[in-house]
Amino acid sequence: MQDTSPGRPLVVGIDVGGTKTHLRAGTADAAVADLVRPSAGWRPHDPVAAADWLAGLVAEALPAGVRPAALAVGGHACETPRQCEEIRTALRRRLDVPTLVVGDAELLVPAAGLDRGVGLVAGTGSVAVGLLPDGGRVQVGGWGAVLGDEGGAAGLVREAARAVWAAHDRGEAPDALARRLVEAFSVAEVPALGDALESAEDVSAAWGRHAPMVFAAAEAGSLLARTVIADAGRALAALVERLAARGVVVDDVVVAGSTVLAQPPLYTAFTDALARSVPSARTRPLRVPPVEGALALARSIL
Repeated sequence: MQDTSPGRPLVVGIDVGGTKTHLRAGTADAAVADLVRPSAGWRPHDPVAAADWLAGLVAEALPAGVRPAALAVGGHACETPRQCEEIRTALRRRLDVPTLVVGDAELLVPAAGLDRGVGLVAGTGSVAVGLLPDGGRVQVGGWGAVLGDEGGAAGLVREAARAVWAAHDRGEAPDALARRLVEAFSVAEVPALGDALESAEDVSAAWGRHAPMVFAAAEAGSLLARTVIADAGRALAALVERLAARGVVVDDVVVAGSTVLAQPPLYTAFTDALARSVPSARTRPLRVPPVEGALALARSIL
């Protein structure tokens, strides 16, 4: 492999999300590659497997014989500094280029052109990350569809099912949310939802893909669905509150994710709750792909 010329170094940024992965490569004045692939096969708790998977993406994206001058990765479920460092070390050995690996939420602040702030993602899952005054990283949320991810797609569906079960136990007739859940999971009635949710092989993806029906039910008049959405907005605001309580400066909150930005009722519920709990926080919807943050980080390590 050959490096690009010193005056026009090629950098690669990769955003590994819960559902899809986005790679971009380019010099300061030219794009070289833009690649989107499913995140199937991403194994962040196996550093060698993760490094091999990422190296395969780089090899697929770049022209033959071209090696990047620097590479930065934001990885879904890369949850601790130790885990990210293990992937970075394995990837550096694999590619022999300067490399940085962080959690995917850490891409948002640099993607927005900021040096400091909170990155909050609500896509398939949900997580928030920020920096302490001494530069230490703090992450909250991101506990997965079974235990957490409130405000993410999978968490919304889980809480919708809980709300529907509670209404069923109170003897209430199925409303628009219950009817849509039953249809989405191809079961005959509400009590069968439990087995349908538990039998999913990939819980996050299998639950999360049905999140739009929660918003459709709310639009159709379901009070249960509207309550689920309001609660999800408060849960996302609570992530920022936790960061603030731990000493993170939360004046700027950069928001991204296919769920929160695609669903105005959820975004409004989040911003309304945040305005009440952390009035100083300013929310900024991210208007560029998060992979731009990975490119910015790659340039920073040249």
